[in-house]
Amino acid sequence: MSSPLLNEFPELAHLSREDLEDLLADPTYFQAIFHSLDRVKALYQAQAELGMANEAIAKRNLELQDSLYKLRSDTKDAFDESKALEARWKEIEKEQREVYQRFSPQFLLMRLKHATIAQDDRSEARASAFVQASPSEPPATASANGKDIDDFVKEFKELRKVYHKRVMWGDRWAAGQVAWRDD
Repeated sequence: MSSPLLNEFPELAHLSREDLEDLLADPTYFQAIFHSLDRVKALYQAQAELGMANEAIAKRNLELQDSLYKLRSDTKDAFDESKALEARWKEIEKEQREVYQRFSPQFLLMRLKHATIAQDDRSEARASAFVQASPSEPPATASANGKDIDDFVKEFKELRKVYHKRVMWGDRWAAGQVAWRDD
């Protein structure tokens, strides 16, 4: 007679019916027979091997733990530094725009106009100072005064030359004859 139990577990075929009934009645006997089965032994062996493999993996992970924590810390530091550098980059770009703005064509034209007005004011102030400082003198001192006049003329001429150059550059600008390069 072939029972499904014996088909499934041929290792039990040598046991009598009484032994099988004792097997079901006595838990200790059941455990002894159960643990002697090849399938169970193979299962326990596989389980032990998996346990040892897991233990080896865990040990390896523990060995790597410190270096991984250091790597994580280094990565965080590098990320933080990159964020700080990125913020600094934005500040530098802003500063650069502000510096370049001082050299923009519009700003330079404004500076030229202000410098032209200031130069005109300087030359006029110098002329006024000369006229107020030289009262009508008798002709006897005119030769000593001639040196002062020559110095004034030379200085006034230089001041007006600079003024007129600036006016010419402003006129050229207004006529579209000035080209600013961006390089």
